[in-house]
Amino acid sequence: MTDLQLLTVGRVSVDLYAQQPNVSLNDVTSFQKSVGGTATNVAVAAARLGVRSAVATKVGDDAFGAYVRHALENTFAVDTRFVGIDPDLGTPLAFAELNPPGDPTIIFYREPKAPDMNIEVADFDLDVVRDVDVFWVPASRFHDEPSATTVRVLLEERRRREHTVLDLDWRPMFWESMSQARSAVEPMLQHATIAIGNRTECEMAVGEIDPDRAADALLEHGLSAAIVKLGEQGVLLATADGQRESIPPYRVEVVCGLGAGDAFGGAFVHALICGMALSEAVKRGNAAGAIVAGRMMCADDMPTNQDMDEFLENR
Repeated sequence: MTDLQLLTVGRVSVDLYAQQPNVSLNDVTSFQKSVGGTATNVAVAAARLGVRSAVATKVGDDAFGAYVRHALENTFAVDTRFVGIDPDLGTPLAFAELNPPGDPTIIFYREPKAPDMNIEVADFDLDVVRDVDVFWVPASRFHDEPSATTVRVLLEERRRREHTVLDLDWRPMFWESMSQARSAVEPMLQHATIAIGNRTECEMAVGEIDPDRAADALLEHGLSAAIVKLGEQGVLLATADGQRESIPPYRVEVVCGLGAGDAFGGAFVHALICGMALSEAVKRGNAAGAIVAGRMMCADDMPTNQDMDEFLENR
C-alpha cells in the first residue's frame, strides 16, 4: 500500500499575478509569483487540509523548475517524487491579468511544448497508481502525446478503483475544437468513478449543457457520481444509485476568480478521504472555493482546516 492518499497528474507552471487589479497588462507594474496548474493546485489544496498529496508532472531544467520543486516541498508539503525534470523544455509560465478580478485573463507560455506533456509510464510507480486513495486526472492531459497515452495506461492500471476522478478541465487553447476534445475525453469516462465539471466542460465531454441531461449522460458511462458545477447556482450532485441534489453555493465578494475550482477539488478530496458522504464533500468543496474566491492567490491562499471551520461556523 502507498503512503500517499492523493495523486494528481497534470499541469504545473509558475504563475505571475498582476498586483494591480482592474487595469490592462499595459498598466501593470508588478507581479507576485506562485506555483499553479490545475493538478498542482488540487494537490496543494488537499495538502493544506492534511492530505498526504503528490503531483505527477514535469518541469524544465531551469531556475523556475527549481523554484516549483522547492515551493511544493517546503511551502506546500506536496510530495515531489513524481515531479520530473525535462532536459530540453522550459518550465511554463502563466501571467494573470486581473481585469476584471472576477474573470481574469491568463496568458500561457508553454511553447514549443510544456514538459508536463512529456510524462511517461516509466515516470510512475504503478503500485501507487493502483493503491492511492484518490487518483485525480484533468481532461487536458489528453490533448497531446505522450501524456495522453501515458494517462490512458495509468487509468487502465487503476482498474476503476473507487475515487478515480476525471476533472473535465476544458482549456480551449489546447484543442482545435470542442468536438476534438470530446473525442479524446469522453472515452476516458469509462475509467473514472467520479467526473467533475461546469456546464461548458460537460458540453465538451458529453455534448450536454443542461445540468440534468449532462449528469445523465455522464452517469451513462458507468460513473458512480457526476458533479456539475453551476456557478452562482451551486452544484448538482447526481449518483448512480439515484441521488440527485442541488447544493447551494456560499456567497462571497470575489477578489480573484482564479483557483476556486481547484480549492473545491482539494476540499472534496479531503472529505472523501475522511469518509464523508458525497453531499458533504461537495458542501465542503463549495466552502473552500468561496474562501479562495475571496482571496487574491491560488496555491498560497488555499484554506487550512481552521479556515474551513471558521467559515462554516459563520454560515
